[in-house]
Formats: sequence, C-alpha cells, structure tokens
Amino acid sequence: MTESDLPVVNLTPGRWGDPAQVVELPAAALEALKHLGVRRPPAAVLPTDPGAVDDDIAILLAKVLGPDHVKTDLETRWSHTRGYSTPDLLRYRAGDTTDMPAAVVYPGSHDEVQALLTACSERRVAVVPYAGGTSVVGGLAPQNTSFIAVDLRRLNRLVDIDEVSRTATIEAGVRGTAAEKMLAERGYTLGHFPQSYEGASIGGYAATRSSGQSSAGYGRFDQMVVGLTLATPRGTIELGRAPMSAAGPDLRQLVLGSEGSLGIITSVVVRIRPRPGERSFEGWRFESFDHGLTAIRRLAQDGPLPTVLRLSDEAETAINLADPNVLGGGSGGALAIVGFEGTRTAVRRAEVADVLTAAGGEPVGEGPGETWRQGRYRAPYLRDPLLDEGALVETLETAGFWSKLPGLKAAVTEALVSSLSEQGTPPIVLCHVSHVYETGASLYFTVISAQTDDPVAQWRKAKTEASRAIGAAGGTITHHHAVGTDHRDAYEQELGPLAVEALQAVKQVLDPNNILNPGILIPPVSEGR
Repeated sequence: MTESDLPVVNLTPGRWGDPAQVVELPAAALEALKHLGVRRPPAAVLPTDPGAVDDDIAILLAKVLGPDHVKTDLETRWSHTRGYSTPDLLRYRAGDTTDMPAAVVYPGSHDEVQALLTACSERRVAVVPYAGGTSVVGGLAPQNTSFIAVDLRRLNRLVDIDEVSRTATIEAGVRGTAAEKMLAERGYTLGHFPQSYEGASIGGYAATRSSGQSSAGYGRFDQMVVGLTLATPRGTIELGRAPMSAAGPDLRQLVLGSEGSLGIITSVVVRIRPRPGERSFEGWRFESFDHGLTAIRRLAQDGPLPTVLRLSDEAETAINLADPNVLGGGSGGALAIVGFEGTRTAVRRAEVADVLTAAGGEPVGEGPGETWRQGRYRAPYLRDPLLDEGALVETLETAGFWSKLPGLKAAVTEALVSSLSEQGTPPIVLCHVSHVYETGASLYFTVISAQTDDPVAQWRKAKTEASRAIGAAGGTITHHHAVGTDHRDAYEQELGPLAVEALQAVKQVLDPNNILNPGILIPPVSEGR
C-alpha cells in the first residue's frame, strides 16, 4: 500500500488514529512494563457538558455560515477538545472539559472564513482553527477563555495544478492522505509524510512548519510552500507572487509557523514533484550512536543525500518501535534507515554505501528498512494500549547544530531520567535523529515510564526539566511539533524580549481584539511582556 492509497482517517476522540486498527501489546512489552512498576489506571470518565455558546452568538454564527454548519452538541464539541499529546489524552480519559469549545463551525470557503473572523472580532469571540486536530503541544487549547473551533474540513479542494511551474494550489482542510491521492491521479506527489500523516491536514502542515519523514529528499513543508492565502480579522492577505523575491522580508515565513495566532490559512500554493518510479529502503548498523552520527553528518554535508535518513540510538535500536509487533530484542549498536526514491536509485544507493562503509557502517539489508517503511504510521497506535496498562508514554523533540548534538542528547536524556525516577523505577528513554541538514539535525525522544497518581503533573514536570536542558544545551525548543501553549514560555526565552515585542506588534495589527488562538505561540501583551 502506497501513501496515496491510505484512507482519510478521522481520529477517534481520546485515542489515536483509525479505530479499526487495534494494536495489542506483545508479551515482551507487557513483561517489560512489569519491571517498570506499571499498574492499571482508573477507568475513563464520561464528560459533563459545561455549557455551549450563548444563544445570541449561536445566532450570529448561523447567520454567517448557515445553521447547518454550526454545531453546539456535546459530542461534536468533545471531539474537538484539545489535541493528541499524552496529557491531552489523559485529560480526555479523566472527562476534563476545561478546553472544550463552546461551538464548532464549518466554513466552506475563504470568504466564509473571512466573514466569520470579521464577525467574531466585532463581538470579541475567540476562534481556534482546527484542521486535522493532531497538535501535541497544546495548540488547540487557548488558556482561560471561551472559544469557537473553526473546523476547516469543507475547504477540501485541490484548486489548481500548474504543470509548467510544478505547483499545486490546495485548500487548508485537505488531509495529507487526500492530497496525495488527488495529486497521484495527475502523476505528482508532495513528498510530505509526517508520522501524523493519516490525520493531519495541509493547513496544519503550514501553520506548524511540519517536517515529513522524507525531508532529506523533499524538504520541510515550509520549504514547499511558495504562496498562501490568509484570512485575518482585518482582511485577507495574499502572499507568493514568485518563488523567491528580494522585495523586503518574506512575509510568507512570518505566516508559516504562526499556529493560527495571526490569521487562518485557507489555501497554500506548494511545490510538487513527479511521483517516484523507484523506492527502496535499507538498514545500516553502526557500533554506536556517535559513530552513526558522524556517518550521517558526512552525507548531510557532503552528499549524496538519500530521500530518507534516520538514525536510532542504541536503546531505540534494541526496542525497535518501528515495528509495533516487536518491543524487545535487537543485536546492539545503532541502526540507520536509509531510503531512496526517484531515478538512478541503484547508483545513488552505491554512492551512499561507499560513504557509510567508509564511516564504519555495516549493511544489514532491506529488511529493517522495509519494516520501518511499513510500520512508520503504526508506532503512535502503541501509545493507547500502553496508557491502558498504566504506562506514561510521550515524545518530545528538538534540533541543534552538529557540534552540539551529543551534549544536547545527553542533557535531555539526563533531565528525563532524573525527573521521572523520583517516583520509582527509572524510565526508558529512546532517541533518534529524524531530520538532517548541512549544519545540524533534529533529535526525537520517546519516553516510557510508570504513571503516578497524577500522570499529567508527572509529565509536565519532566517536560519542564527537559525544556530547561534543551535551552541550556543550545537546542531549539521545537523542530517540528510547534509551540502551542506547552512551549510558549521556552519559546519566549529563546527569542528574547525584543523579538517577542515585535511579534506582539504584528499580532496587534492583524488581530487587534486578540481573538485568534489567544495565548498560543505569542504571549499576550497584558502579561507584561
């Protein structure tokens, strides 16, 4: 099955992904959880409705969008509550309705989004854009305010393909799977396949600077975007007259990654490429993570660069989360996954093999590569059965320059182990490099521990300590998960007060009544910053 064959998945509230894909933990995993001191948590609690939007606001929304496109029932609002971080899921299971929207609306065009923002700004009603709903950093939960969730699923068209320029105009509500299917019918691909691919949407990719697993070959999503349309409370902004320009600062880059705080992206113009005729994935084993790091750095800096390039540390190599049927075993060392797409695959494989062999790599065949390729969207499905058993399992990521990566990895690992060991058995901490650049790379951590009586507070403390370690070791607070509320304070420290003030000034111009995802990404001026 190729990426374009995957169905468009509507995520199950409180659980990840397609409800038809039920993953059971293997016996080895259940045995490992016993050694962590895991015990089953209390049963899930059903929510109590805190109350929907006021009638006068509901009438206003219905006037703008039509009554059929405004929903205030509990089930719809509950399904749009928060995102899919582990704290989100734990709070969902606890019946916590704190971040439930007061209504969910479904605009069907850019003009309807624009009219909605104008009306909501006049009445000072907060709005949160909701595309795929896959945020894992609190990006859908503005703090201390009632809000309307703006579900963009009706903005679901492939508007245009320019085959001469190789660009496509795609509306923001199109899921990644649907975009690939529509492009495949014309012989093209985006080449953007994040782990959230089954549920995430084009608008979310742009608003969070998403990075797909084939980024070494295709680039990040923000590198694919050459134009976009933004609805703001003060009007529409169209950006992208040409692929590159020297006409002042590139405002596309200001909108990309803005997480709905400056406006709602309604469509993007993206670079597309012909669908590859050849694909192959293979594994390479290194004596240690550090040896593997040197090898992939050589490829990133001097080439040739494959389409996919990943490196798991020794712990992740042994546990092998790439295959949900395997949680244990391994033969030591660090495993790299190298993937190739397009033409001249055999030649490129041979050239890459020369570099990896010279750096001490040992080829282990296509088996590990194919296991990763076939299982790369299934790993998140492990989280729900682990939570069911009472394990705390979560991820975090960062990025840094090559010279700082070893120290960054050590600092974050130490922070996680130290903070999560206070209540009992030390956690399992896994790490891999998921995206590479000439000057540096990302680090992606997976953590498994026994839950305490308050697992949300338990993880928040661990995440706070890890965030401090990231800052002290010279990393960025996020490489592709975005900022949301979870990273906002660390992001503010990373930028510095003057840069934050500049962002607040832009926010004030585009959203003077602070209705757009308030408290997400940009600290409110009222907080004295």
